[in-house]
Amino acid sequence: MDTLVSFGQLFLGGFQTPTLGFLLGGMFMAAMGSRLSIPDQVYKFIVFVLLMKIGLRGGMEIRNANLAELLLPAFFAVLIGIIIVYGGKVALSKLPGIRPVDAIATAGLFGAVSASTFAAAMLHLDDIGMEYEAWVSALYPFMDITALVLAIVLARLVTQKEDKANDKEAPKHKRKDINIQAIVVDSLRGSALSALILGLLLGLLTKPEPVYESFYNPVFRGFLSILMVIMGIEAWQRLSELRRVAHWYAVYAVIAPLMHGAIAFGFGAIAHHLTGFSPGGVVLLAILAASSSDISGPPTLRAGIPTANPSAFIGSSTSIGTPICIAIGIPLFTELAKVVF
Repeated sequence: MDTLVSFGQLFLGGFQTPTLGFLLGGMFMAAMGSRLSIPDQVYKFIVFVLLMKIGLRGGMEIRNANLAELLLPAFFAVLIGIIIVYGGKVALSKLPGIRPVDAIATAGLFGAVSASTFAAAMLHLDDIGMEYEAWVSALYPFMDITALVLAIVLARLVTQKEDKANDKEAPKHKRKDINIQAIVVDSLRGSALSALILGLLLGLLTKPEPVYESFYNPVFRGFLSILMVIMGIEAWQRLSELRRVAHWYAVYAVIAPLMHGAIAFGFGAIAHHLTGFSPGGVVLLAILAASSSDISGPPTLRAGIPTANPSAFIGSSTSIGTPICIAIGIPLFTELAKVVF
């Protein structure tokens, strides 16, 4: 009984966090028919500042870090991305009313990383005083790129197989080869990863401490709250689109974040015992896996898997997956780390 009460308090506490409060506030305003909107250029600027802040801090920490300690978590980040995409593909493909390419695109988006959710998790750990390695932000591209590339490759293999079955005599010059290098380069050029990598490089190769402390660090919380409002508005708008596709997407979006986070938490625990990876680092690795991409992932998958239905993979991610990860995932894995370590 005490366990149920503790979980209930943990659940309610997640809904009371400022981060989720602003997210729900945006959803409420959209539900009320408000014409509130944030210009797209403002949104992109806010995302850039948040990712630069995360990247700068990570780069500054990597400068003084033992790189050997980063290797195992980085390997695990790649492995987790593969597991999430393959597992999601298999699970969703077996459900009625879901096309293979839609299943793969959805699994790919849930395997990729949400920069805003990751930022919210870092802020939560800072607030409760749980220490973590700042270089954990460097794990972002390992998981994100792996998931996106694998999803696009799998989708194109499925499409080619279907095309071959439908038209065995199709001319060779009409068949598109899979260029993995082009997919990786395109992912790296995405706005989210570009900003994060730029911050990492500047933090690693220069000494940006003055501008970090005077600008990026002070505005972080305020900009994150605005981003949550924007995401809340979009989440509500996407919810109406999600109703038009198979309801299994909603079920997956509820279960997947917690399942993926649990898998990553397990790998993080292994790294903790083998390399001394901090409990806070384990929590952030779990949130990287539990989150679903909201910035770089959707446009990358739209371009890479043009036959997939955006209402399915973006709707399930934005409308359900993100709120679940922020409201339940962040406090749940934080409390779990306190118990386990």
